[in-house]
Amino acid sequence: MTIDIRIFRDRLPEAMTGLAHDARQEGHLHIGRLIDEWAAGDIRFARDGERLLGAFAGETLVGVGGMTIEPAMPEALRMRRFYVRPAMRGRGVGRMLALALLDHARRFCRCVTVHAGNDGAAKFWESLEFRPLDQDGYTHVLDLRG
Repeated sequence: MTIDIRIFRDRLPEAMTGLAHDARQEGHLHIGRLIDEWAAGDIRFARDGERLLGAFAGETLVGVGGMTIEPAMPEALRMRRFYVRPAMRGRGVGRMLALALLDHARRFCRCVTVHAGNDGAAKFWESLEFRPLDQDGYTHVLDLRG
C-alpha cells in the first residue's frame, strides 16, 4: 500500500468530515475543531513554518497532521491536529506525517512541541525522540539541533 502525503493550502478536502466523524466516534474532538477553525479563518496553517498535511491511501484520506507556531516558546513550532483512522494505525502513517512535518520544521525553528493527549500518543512522540516536558500547554519537546 502506498501512502501519499499532500499539503493542504487553500481548502480542506471534503473527506475531512469523514475523518472528523471517525475521531468523534473515539471521543476526539480535535479534527472537528480543525474544520471549524479553518472555516472561520482562525487557523489556516499559513504563517511562516506552519503546514497542514493529509495522508492518502489512493484517494482515501486516512490521516492528518499539522504544525503551527508555538505561542509559549520563541522560535518553536507545535505539532497539532494529528489523527490516523483506526484501520490504518500501526502502518507507519502517523510516523510519515510527523517526519514530513519535522523535515519541514528544520528550516524554520530550533524546537518542536506537542501535547500528547494520552499514553499511546506519548509513546508515539517519544519514539520520534520527543522528550517529556510538561509545561505551558505542551507535554513533549524535540530539540531539532540534536
